[in-house]
Amino acid sequence: MIPIYVVLGILGLLLIYLVYVYNRLILFRERVKESSSDIEVMLKRRADLIPNLVEVVKNYAAYEKEVLEKVTEARSKIVNSQTVKEGLEADNMLTSALKSLFAVAENYPDLKANQNFLQLQQELVNTEDKIQASRRFYNAVLREYQSYKESFPISIIANVFKFPTFEYYELDFEEKETVQKPPEIKF
Repeated sequence: MIPIYVVLGILGLLLIYLVYVYNRLILFRERVKESSSDIEVMLKRRADLIPNLVEVVKNYAAYEKEVLEKVTEARSKIVNSQTVKEGLEADNMLTSALKSLFAVAENYPDLKANQNFLQLQQELVNTEDKIQASRRFYNAVLREYQSYKESFPISIIANVFKFPTFEYYELDFEEKETVQKPPEIKF
């Protein structure tokens, strides 16, 4: 009779361990989804600011149509993205287009001094900072989830219950080059 109790006790402990691991995996997965959602909220906020910025720039730089079209197209892709990967690709495209837009603004002293433009530019800078913070948080949470999910014996449980693997947010090649270049300072 004692061996049966021992076996039942071991099975009970294994079941408790399985439930604990499963619940932790769910907790980590939901944190990854939440942090991904935070990025999407910030991208949406930035996308909502873009039409106002484009309108202000249009009034000053009517012939810079190509740059404005790229910004508008990139914004549209962010708003219509269905997956995190699509959103990240659209975000990279919008970041590049915004750099071009601000380069155009440098050619228009009146635009640079325009209060609406300055306010929108500041809002975009603040939003960019929030997006960067959200990306860092997402990657940190994802690292925690992936590390836990891939450790043994938890990886077996994660595979049995088909817990997903998510992608890290990474800079595309063009952004990496921009980030690695030192800023150019002119007086």
